[in-house]
Amino acid sequence: MIGAVIGDFVGSIYEWHNIKTTDFPFFSPACRFTDDSVMSIAVAEALMNGTDMAASLRKYGRLYPRAGYGGRFLQWLQDDSAGDYGSFGNGSAMRASAAGWIASTLEEALALAQLSAIPTHSHPEGVRGAQVAAGCIWLLRNGADKQQLRNWVVSQGYALDFTMDEIRPDYQFDVTCQGSVPQAIEAFLEAADFESAVRLAVSIGGDSDTIASIAGALAEAYWGVPEELTAHVVSCMPENLYLPLAAFEAKYARPIPALQL
Repeated sequence: MIGAVIGDFVGSIYEWHNIKTTDFPFFSPACRFTDDSVMSIAVAEALMNGTDMAASLRKYGRLYPRAGYGGRFLQWLQDDSAGDYGSFGNGSAMRASAAGWIASTLEEALALAQLSAIPTHSHPEGVRGAQVAAGCIWLLRNGADKQQLRNWVVSQGYALDFTMDEIRPDYQFDVTCQGSVPQAIEAFLEAADFESAVRLAVSIGGDSDTIASIAGALAEAYWGVPEELTAHVVSCMPENLYLPLAAFEAKYARPIPALQL
């Protein structure tokens, strides 16, 4: 899941200042953790510990109320009585990566992803976005190659009939699952390594941190993450995000560096 966090961190400064190139400083002093990382960690903790998903989302969201949530989600976050509002925004996909790491089977990955989505994103497109993101991670962790992954994604209803070069000039900000999840997947499919997947995701503009977070999650499952990138991002993390992330990585992936307090 550290791949999703790194993608978010790198893309954070380009969400409202889009760039249309892969040639940019990978890390900047202005990079930060956004709602993508906060909610990914909230989902990971709930799935890892078997605790209430909505409560975990609210717990972490209230720790970081200015992390960059959408308006409807922010209202939901502040009201314990609020129920699902049927969103198909890409927030369901960007927070679902833990499901792909925890699951023992593809079917379980899809079920856990749905569980992570339904507190706020029960719209079929919201659920599908989460399931496809988590399913991709599970498949890549379990030996799928890129063509097999592409075929599976298409079988789930996402058309991957474009290249990043083709869409880059005209791609616009789109916070829906259907308008950003396929683009994140294509960024991974065209990449040569973890870093290039994140760069390609950022390079089309739009919701840069979320597209890069999803692409980074897939890239981690396929290539792993270079140790120096993990070390840099961990060094910037607050303790209350680092601790649940470190517990998750140690249990399901590989340990991350200790936080220097």
